[in-house]
Amino acid sequence: MDTIDLFGFIAALLTTSAFLPQVIKTLREKDTKSLSLPMYLILTSGLLLWLTYGIMIKDWALIIANSVTGILALIILVAKIKYDYLS
Repeated sequence: MDTIDLFGFIAALLTTSAFLPQVIKTLREKDTKSLSLPMYLILTSGLLLWLTYGIMIKDWALIIANSVTGILALIILVAKIKYDYLS
């Protein structure tokens, strides 16, 4: 692994792990009133596009980071819909 790839993986690790506290807090408290539905819809869509792009160019840092971050953002998005609109 060269230095450029290492930077990519470290950046991916940091930005992906930044979502964990929000996911944990959201699932524990079941309170999503302060979270923006449009923001999570746009973010999740963008992550899916980044994932697709990463697959197309075979960039593992993009693939892994956007897969994991996409799942975390999707968890928050589903919780937002469930707690705010279906409860």
